[in-house]
Amino acid sequence: MIELSHLTKTFDHFTAVDDLNLQIGTGEFFGLLGPNGAGKTTTISMLSTVLLPTSGEIRIDGEQLTRKNSAAKRKLSVITQEYSMRMDMNMDEVMEYQARLYRMPRREFRTKTEELLEFAGLLPFRKRTVRHLSGGMKRKLMICRALLIEPEILLLDEPTAGMDALARRQMWNMLRSLQERNLTIVLTTHYIDEAQTLCGRVALMDEGKLRVVDTPENLIEALGPFTVDWMEKGMLASRYFHDRKEAIAFLSEAGNDASLRSTTLEDVFVETVGKQLTKK
Repeated sequence: MIELSHLTKTFDHFTAVDDLNLQIGTGEFFGLLGPNGAGKTTTISMLSTVLLPTSGEIRIDGEQLTRKNSAAKRKLSVITQEYSMRMDMNMDEVMEYQARLYRMPRREFRTKTEELLEFAGLLPFRKRTVRHLSGGMKRKLMICRALLIEPEILLLDEPTAGMDALARRQMWNMLRSLQERNLTIVLTTHYIDEAQTLCGRVALMDEGKLRVVDTPENLIEALGPFTVDWMEKGMLASRYFHDRKEAIAFLSEAGNDASLRSTTLEDVFVETVGKQLTKK
């Protein structure tokens, strides 16, 4: 279990994460959502010990996470937004370099490399240098590298950023498969449909504060599972309903350009966070 207690990070006079209290269960697929500057990446950076909290603490299975606590740190692997691999290495070399950092026996890392590259569908490309990989293949290789040390917690910061639709769906399938390993996965993403598809629970953050935490299904149900959209003064307007019959009745009065659809997590995001942004 991951426990964040009064976690705060300030830079000079700017508070990036503000008194964050959160628990993420073992084996949970958890999403951190929010606009740019909400504090998501700063939270991930503190979880990976790249940044130290200004105050508060992080506990992993009841043990405080610090830079000196190598046992707790070894439970985590992080995939950042940037491609943190040497461009002149091929896949085998990337994996071997990671194994040497953790002093893994040669036979062990070779066996695991074979298994992980096969799992990710990368075996046919193992001798291709990173420079010549597609964006999706680079992301998959970064996940394979992170899994080599058999972490218990995987931190994913915008893992599908810049991918095309097909590559994103392939990554989603790969991440779903990881749940079978009982990994705890913490995901930050700007793709709200990604969080709705993958995450068991999500947290909506804004200005470093935690606004709401729940399952996507509960958040959608609370807003209203039926949405009517229409154009009003050149702008898209939406209204949410808990009862389908009420939504249809409203639709019939709303005009020819109105439409009925299912509410999404993106609607919840806009109503919870987006409208606050437009008032600033």
